Amino acid sequence: MSDLLVMKFGGTSLGTAARIRVAAQISAEQHAKRGVVTVVSAMAQVTDLLLDSLRKAEAGDQADLDRNLKELYARHFEVCRELLPAARQEAVLAGVHALIGEFSRIAKGMMMLGERPPRSIDEAVAIGERLSAYLLAEYLESQGILAAAVNAADVIATDAVFGNATPLMEQTRERASKTLHRLLDEGILPVVTGFNGSTLDGRPTTLGRGGSDFSASIIAAALNASELWIWTDVDGIMTGDPRLISDARVLDMVTYNEAAELAYNGAKVLHPRTLAPLVERAIPVWSKNSFALDKPGTKIVPSAAMARAARGPHAVTSMADVALVSIEPANSVLSGTKVMARALEALDRANVEILAITSSSYRQTFCFLVRQSELGSVMEHLEESLSLELAHGYLKPFDVDKDVGLIAVVGEGMKGTPGLAGRIFTAISKRDVNIIAIAQGSSELTIAIVVRRAGLESAVKAIHLECGLGG
Repeated sequence: MSDLLVMKFGGTSLGTAARIRVAAQISAEQHAKRGVVTVVSAMAQVTDLLLDSLRKAEAGDQADLDRNLKELYARHFEVCRELLPAARQEAVLAGVHALIGEFSRIAKGMMMLGERPPRSIDEAVAIGERLSAYLLAEYLESQGILAAAVNAADVIATDAVFGNATPLMEQTRERASKTLHRLLDEGILPVVTGFNGSTLDGRPTTLGRGGSDFSASIIAAALNASELWIWTDVDGIMTGDPRLISDARVLDMVTYNEAAELAYNGAKVLHPRTLAPLVERAIPVWSKNSFALDKPGTKIVPSAAMARAARGPHAVTSMADVALVSIEPANSVLSGTKVMARALEALDRANVEILAITSSSYRQTFCFLVRQSELGSVMEHLEESLSLELAHGYLKPFDVDKDVGLIAVVGEGMKGTPGLAGRIFTAISKRDVNIIAIAQGSSELTIAIVVRRAGLESAVKAIHLECGLGG
């Protein structure tokens, strides 16, 4: 189908009956003009509620599990009653009850086992998206628009890494052709769950937290869509966090690379993996605000030439909940290169993303930055991989510093800009903030700077001002 539009609505864009009506209105307006596939997140805070329920089940906490289930029923029943005409409510309430019943069955199975198998977690937490897809599709139907809720487990094929699966694009294209093309050809608007998929043999998987964006881009690529629109609660991609920087402005256009770097380094606009499936087909993406339909949003394009990138940085972002891990040989007997190689292999086995890495050539020391949420897994795998070296004193004990923050300065136009790094570092030093580590790749797309946590916000403001990013 030519001129196909894929749209994704985040949790805040579906958090109430009123927000679901807006999502339905946007979907219906576009559906009247061309083929549309709508991808949805769970309603705001629902995924957290589901995960908390599974933890309660594993711990054998029947009272808190029941309390969470009651809240889950109450919230979706309230939305259903507010959203739908009385004549449709009984049937839809029964459907909602059945979906939450599926979740309850899995949670109570975990309570009996006293554990949370990763496969079962993936099957259970996807219920949040299935509920929002069901409610949105039923509301569209009530408004006279042909729509159908579609479980992405029937569309997105993945590997078997439960909790953080990777799509298998060839098989996904086959599934999407059978499932979604048929509906589109019949004039039906598919409302697809974000976040989840399934293995080739049908076992439920999820794509990681925030994976609904990723799901939408996978589907857009599989269907060769002409555009992908991602609806959130912000006006687009900004030059900085507006909670920190009063004159942060919305960028009209950024590149795939810039958007991916900003997402990876803490900007909450996209899932970091969102853009990868779109590269081959160069599908443009719009980041839009469902709470401000008059705002144009930010267009994300494949190349810097299309974005007419200006010289210098385009945005600055930061992360606070990070940890700096330093590894240092105790003497020259041990090869620092081999230690680094084995440490990186350990981090790969832990499925951990390294936010920044830097090293010293003489002393063969190196340090890397990870999210604090992943620190436990990082240390477990490092200690296992390098246990002999630690035991015999060839390595000093690992140093872990949690009192740090990451700043990422991003822009396609930074390459070859003389004096830029010096200006940035001088601006930080003028705020009496000490730089702990610096990392910059050969592409010069991003300068990563690690500072003390107390100086993080001040440093971000200084960079934004120095680089003239304000409105």
